[in-house]
Amino acid sequence: MAGNAVINLRNVDVFQQKHLVLSNVDLSIDKGEFVFLIGQTGSGKSSLLKIIYGELHIGNGEGEIAGFDLKKLSDKDIPYLRRKLGIVFQDFQLLTDRTIEKNLEFVLKSTGWTDKSLIHERIKDVLDKVGLRSKIKKMPHEISGGEQQRIVIARALLNNPEIILADEPTGNLDPETSEEIVNLLKKISLNGTTVLIATHDYHIIRTLPSRIIKCEGGLVHEDATFV
Repeated sequence: MAGNAVINLRNVDVFQQKHLVLSNVDLSIDKGEFVFLIGQTGSGKSSLLKIIYGELHIGNGEGEIAGFDLKKLSDKDIPYLRRKLGIVFQDFQLLTDRTIEKNLEFVLKSTGWTDKSLIHERIKDVLDKVGLRSKIKKMPHEISGGEQQRIVIARALLNNPEIILADEPTGNLDPETSEEIVNLLKKISLNGTTVLIATHDYHIIRTLPSRIIKCEGGLVHEDATFV
């Protein structure tokens, strides 16, 4: 694998059903990089993310994600790949019937954690990272949208992922809160976690100039026009 690349796609064709969405994708993203993925609705951003987290299989080409060879990825490997990924969606997907603590505990237990004290320590640790330790006993509806998205980021960090994939993470948030969320993700990348953010929000791209990858016309290319 090239250098420190944790996402490495070479000549990859991306299909949804039998429809070619992206062709000949070459993409290399290193450990600790912070990257924006842009493109209009329907341009293939979500399909590219699905390739990375193993929901879509690659057509032609080769791909390695966090040490997993996508060509050889079997269904039973996918949960292990996903433990190396933290995924942050626009619509939070928190369990509304339980506290923040129980939300995070549920994820740890379902990924094999059994020791109660280690679980409790890990939950406190990730809540500290997103600045919301004080909300541990709250229900999701008792905190703001921005706080809910911070909890989702905390949840994504639970298993020390190598990569965080964020799909429109600021889609439901006001501009100020959006900036806070993206700055938090930037801070996480500085600790060595690769962060890839798919976004339509050009305001946050301008406030935090970074590497930009664009899906357009069935192709994926670097876009330097914002910088």
